[in-house]
Amino acid sequence: MSINLSQTDNQTEEQIKDNSDTLASRVGKFLLKFNTIPLSEKLFFIQYLGIMLKSGIPLSISLNTLAVQTTNKRFRWIIKDVASNVEKGTTFTESLNPHEKIFGQFFINMIESGEISGKLEEVLAQLYIQFKKQYELTSKVRGALTYPIVILTAMFGIGTFMMIVVVPQITVMFKEFNAELPLMTKLIISVSNGLAQHSILFLVGIALFIIFLTSVLRTYRGKYIFQLLLLKLPIFSPIIKKINLARFARTISSLLKTDIMIVKSFQITAGVLGNLHYRKAMNEMADKVKKGEKINEAISCYPKLFPPAVIQMVSVGEETGELDYILGELAQFYENEVDQIMNNLPSIIEPILILILGVVVGGMAVAIVMPMYTITSAM
Repeated sequence: MSINLSQTDNQTEEQIKDNSDTLASRVGKFLLKFNTIPLSEKLFFIQYLGIMLKSGIPLSISLNTLAVQTTNKRFRWIIKDVASNVEKGTTFTESLNPHEKIFGQFFINMIESGEISGKLEEVLAQLYIQFKKQYELTSKVRGALTYPIVILTAMFGIGTFMMIVVVPQITVMFKEFNAELPLMTKLIISVSNGLAQHSILFLVGIALFIIFLTSVLRTYRGKYIFQLLLLKLPIFSPIIKKINLARFARTISSLLKTDIMIVKSFQITAGVLGNLHYRKAMNEMADKVKKGEKINEAISCYPKLFPPAVIQMVSVGEETGELDYILGELAQFYENEVDQIMNNLPSIIEPILILILGVVVGGMAVAIVMPMYTITSAM
């Protein structure tokens, strides 16, 4: 009887341990969903997977090796899951399908074409070029925008500090002398008093505004209107258009090189482009091409998004049968254009920021100095 009890106890302990392990693994998988996967990790994965396959290493072994070398925990779990499915006899494409949100439709379709044609190594080389260009483009844009964002944030912080802390201390003197203040000084004092007395409400208001703006921009309509405004702004419009044109040309070129149908290429490219207006245009162009229209005719319906030079080059590519090559050259041209703009952007924005800073600081200085000068003259 005692033996049965000990066996039951052992079985209970094992069940509890298994349940705790299962619960821990489920919690771990849930937490991994919040772990973002940087583009650099995907770039490393594509590059070395292509090298290992070219060296004759089997796909499953290559995937398991890369899973060990990957530093991102979420990406490591995904690669292991893909490798496990490949080992069971599932195709690489089918193993990637459950993780479409991570790899994207473009990546999976390219891999599928590589598996079907038996040119997976060549497709991975094309993917590496595509992702490398995308990574360089994103890094350039992010690097160029960091400087003005930091300056504007610092200006806002310093201005708020002066209005809440510094200005009230200076205005005490004006009250003692009962001096007549200019309109600008009265306005600054009113704003300063309002911020000082209701600083918590001010901070709460800013937080609520940021939350509201973020929630609006997450909706399709809000994002659509915001991106439409950006497309009409003088400085931002050329940059946004060139970035989207570079991605359009590079993506279509890569897809055509793997013999993916042109209609499917347009549909996949629509998912790659970040701007909703370009995305909508790509989906509509796919429908037009499917009905028998030429590509250049479909593109010419959107003159605000695609300049005449692009339409002309696409027309030449269709006529000569070298559309993939011409789009590749077009992508290189726009990538160089974006690169040059991003290098020059700080020198363009810096004078504007200095001018804004000068106007704000100068206005506050004049508003404070003028009454002090009046008081000194009266004495």
